[in-house]
Amino acid sequence: MSRVRIVTDSTAHFLDPDFPRRHNIAVVPLTIRLGEATFRDGVDITTEKLLERVSPNGPLPTASAPRPEQFTAAYNEIASSDNSILSIHLSSKLGSVCHNATLGSDPLRGRCNIQIIDTGTISTGLGWLVEAAATAAGAGMAADDIVRLVRGLTHKLYAAFFVDSPDYLANNGRFGRAHSILSGMLGVKPLITLEEGDIVPMEKVRNRQQAVEKLIEFIMEFSDLEQAAILQSTPHLTEDTRLLLNQLAIDFPDRKFPVAVYGPSLATYLGPGSMGAIVFESEPDEV
Repeated sequence: MSRVRIVTDSTAHFLDPDFPRRHNIAVVPLTIRLGEATFRDGVDITTEKLLERVSPNGPLPTASAPRPEQFTAAYNEIASSDNSILSIHLSSKLGSVCHNATLGSDPLRGRCNIQIIDTGTISTGLGWLVEAAATAAGAGMAADDIVRLVRGLTHKLYAAFFVDSPDYLANNGRFGRAHSILSGMLGVKPLITLEEGDIVPMEKVRNRQQAVEKLIEFIMEFSDLEQAAILQSTPHLTEDTRLLLNQLAIDFPDRKFPVAVYGPSLATYLGPGSMGAIVFESEPDEV
């Protein structure tokens, strides 16, 4: 039986950073641009270093998908030893990664079985799906069965973030510039979620305490949690993080909530000072 190999992109966030290496996962990096400077996401730049480089009134960072030839190179390397590839990527509504992965697979058509999966998610959610696929592949599951597994799991992922500076969303075309300026003047902070793979507004709050309370409400909607993680822009626990974790410890006394830094690609949308939660919901009969 042919071994199935997994490819993903650098927006996938792994709580265990060593997971891709141990499971022989190819990670194709996005390109981060800030003015004239370019960086490989997760290779040349971290979220902290990226946000430190943003100057007042200067350009804001953007992220662009790997070129099709980058995917072709990754697929060619794998095809030299394996002929079945699952390429698992962030939502196609957040960029052209899936499109470029498909173009990159064309030169290998007929030589290697490559399936592209649009997960409709990003960051830790994408990482969890890649982990599930890699674990299944390691257990010898067939490619088509892994595709069905991953697509079934995508419907159990949910995410919500509050954004401290809506200018980053506006810079990516996700928030009207005038709306962004008005929000800044009024001091409100947007809460956003992923809905059908796209970033959509949930509501606005007046301060960070209200934002944290809304995140707590969001997490508490799920009585059956498979996994959940808190994402923020710094590796250090903030006052907001402690408030969130303290309340979650009361509501979910037997569960740990890992805190991680969202990656540079996601930082181009969220900017500094933002925080969010990604939830992987269990099926009721799995509890």
